[in-house]
Amino acid sequence: MIKDTSGQDTLLVPSTAKRLKLPLIIGGCTLLVSALVWASFSSDKVSQSISRSELTTATLHVGTLTRDVATTGKIVAANAPILYSTEEGTVTLLSNPGDNVARGDVVAKLDSPRLTNALEQAQSVLAGMQSALERAKLDARRSQLQANQTLDMAKVDLEAAERERRRGELLIQSKLIGQIDYEKGKDDLHKAKLKFEHALQEVALTKDTLTFEVKNKALEVERQQLAVRELERQVEALNIKAPVNGIIGNWLTEQKNHLSANQPILTVVDLSAYEAELAVPESYADELGLGMEVELSFGEVKLIGKLSSISPEVRNREVTARVQFTQNDSLKLRQNQRISARVLLEHRDNVLMVKRGAFMTSGGDEVYQVEGDIATRRQIKLGSTSMSQVEVVEGGKASDVWVISSVEPFNHAEQVKIH
Repeated sequence: MIKDTSGQDTLLVPSTAKRLKLPLIIGGCTLLVSALVWASFSSDKVSQSISRSELTTATLHVGTLTRDVATTGKIVAANAPILYSTEEGTVTLLSNPGDNVARGDVVAKLDSPRLTNALEQAQSVLAGMQSALERAKLDARRSQLQANQTLDMAKVDLEAAERERRRGELLIQSKLIGQIDYEKGKDDLHKAKLKFEHALQEVALTKDTLTFEVKNKALEVERQQLAVRELERQVEALNIKAPVNGIIGNWLTEQKNHLSANQPILTVVDLSAYEAELAVPESYADELGLGMEVELSFGEVKLIGKLSSISPEVRNREVTARVQFTQNDSLKLRQNQRISARVLLEHRDNVLMVKRGAFMTSGGDEVYQVEGDIATRRQIKLGSTSMSQVEVVEGGKASDVWVISSVEPFNHAEQVKIH
């Protein structure tokens, strides 16, 4: 009788792979239990998950923040004067746009009959005054001669009266004449002295009078000469001359047009010096200041210049600014050449900052800080911004990692799992 089947059983020894299954099963169970515990612990905070590939992150760091304004502009001549008509008249343009001119070259002429006629009349009046001056000099010499003649005759009469007085004294002593005749001789001498003294005064007065009249005529001539010189200057100014070496820019009027005074005629462009003309957004106008550094980009070439002028007016929500910079022949600059620029508004050292991103507009005052696979919402405060960085005033520290892409997918959750 057979009791059981134990005699038919065969003892099997487990292989290595089968021996390892038990620890793996135990470890997996442990991880599963841990995950369940963690999930039960944090299920109240982690409400959703987002793929890491959909996010852009950046690390906070301390460095130098350069606040700047990005803009564009063009190269313009630093000196491009506009020439205006000096008088009313018909213009004749002698140089065409693009022609090279040297300083002092006549580039246009004005025909002004009124001014030319005024000059000729003034010159005629001057000639008449000069003739009157010469005539006055002749009259002065004649009058002076007559006064001197009167003085000489008075002197002769005085000498004759002196002689008669001496003769009368001799005769009265010899009692050859009477007392009355002697007294008459003395009276004649007295009258001769008075006449001589008056003649002396008359000569001096005549000399002063004639000198004054001649001087007055000379002043009139000089005054008319000034008027003639001014008219000659105005007539000479009808020849419009180039104030600088350069080229003719644009005609601002047509050939043979009748112009009024102070009407623009043409421009002369000085190609020896250039400036950059920038269009800065109106919102930055109050922050601009003369002397600020500006980084200019000519293709692959970068230069540093300084703001030299700022327009006081706003056009099309932009403010025009001029930049001076060091130039050399290797730049190969051209009028109206387009450029890009950065106006460096501020340099600040030891600033906590992070790369700019969409979080600045989508998140408002919040951001998500990444720690491992969890992104936690943080309240922040941002400060100054540059083209690539933004200052972190509150809510972060160096080495923190932030999500800088849009935070809208997070839906304001306190924590989000990143997978």
